[in-house]
Amino acid sequence: MQADLPLPDDDARAHSERLAAFIRNEIAAEGGSIPFSRFMECSLYAPGLGYYSAGSTKFGEAGDFTTAPELGPLFASCVAQAVAPVLQQLGPEAGFVEIGGGSGAFAEIMLKRLLELDALPARYAILEPSADLRERQRERLGRRLIPPVFELVEWLDAPPDETWNGVLFANEVIDALPTPRFTLRDGEVFEEGVGLDGEGRFVRTDRPADALLSAAVRHVERYLDAPFPDGYRSELLPQLPYWIQAVMGGLDRGAMLFADYGYPRREFYQADRDDGTLRAYYRHRVHNDAYLWPGLQDITASVDFTALAEAGTNAGFDLAGYTTQANFLLGNGLQERLDEAQARADEATLLRLRNEAKRLTLPSEMGERFQMMGFSRDVEFGAAFLFNDLSWRL
Repeated sequence: MQADLPLPDDDARAHSERLAAFIRNEIAAEGGSIPFSRFMECSLYAPGLGYYSAGSTKFGEAGDFTTAPELGPLFASCVAQAVAPVLQQLGPEAGFVEIGGGSGAFAEIMLKRLLELDALPARYAILEPSADLRERQRERLGRRLIPPVFELVEWLDAPPDETWNGVLFANEVIDALPTPRFTLRDGEVFEEGVGLDGEGRFVRTDRPADALLSAAVRHVERYLDAPFPDGYRSELLPQLPYWIQAVMGGLDRGAMLFADYGYPRREFYQADRDDGTLRAYYRHRVHNDAYLWPGLQDITASVDFTALAEAGTNAGFDLAGYTTQANFLLGNGLQERLDEAQARADEATLLRLRNEAKRLTLPSEMGERFQMMGFSRDVEFGAAFLFNDLSWRL
């Protein structure tokens, strides 16, 4: 166990043990091992037990991590400014779909800013699998939005399968997709699994990879123009193209925007990053024990943005742009929002906004660790990435 982590209370530990027992039973039913991706899926999404399915606070100071929208209004305001022209191009029937609504903070500021920009969508849909988070979002938005705007919000159980035009947005969603992990032995691809030791503790296992994962690893090797050395271990999402096509549903004309932490492929698979990017978050501490306290901690892996670019273009969209979060926000009105605050906000509010802007943009904070990637089809969205587009790095 990580020595610097605060201990969960008895109720939380009992909850974690119930999920651990659930996973142990699945391991036994599968003959002694399950893929790591399945372990991650159970840990995060098992009904009533997984990290995102149970009722504990996830976001903000009382949770385990802080996302950009939870810091304050600046992130969502800048995203609104970036996508407003797309919504206006598409006309009054345009929709907006947010994948994973968090606390509802993003939707609140987004809708308020789109109202100011005269770019409200015909509907604002949140695809949220967690019943607990849905209720938190509904309560927040019902309390903080004027009724005509709140009436635009709906919650989806599945991506819209009917044809629609609009904008799809996902912030820190891809990093939480259950990811396979791979390694190499004698040049052959193996998939990392999770088994049990003699005392019932979770341990790493490896077994020959299936055809899909093997082909995906060989694709990356061809891109890198070099084989992975034996013992190299990392993450790879061969299902990402299928996920993109699933969540966009019937999106015909419009744009997709993704925000997450990660790297272009050549940086993601650097030689010295030979145990991948997997990590866990608990009470604002990051550590590398994914097996610790299942259901009480977030488990994530960085995003290969080259793979995301491939998935989006294979879905029939053009790559509109790719850049750091800092560049994206600065190119979409961040300084203007601060100037407005300078003119009308009190000193305490202005100080909070300045501190928020620093956390969003400084390289030592979120500014470069987080990246933004956009796609478009039959609309102009490239203007959102005019400030230092880094697509050449992909």
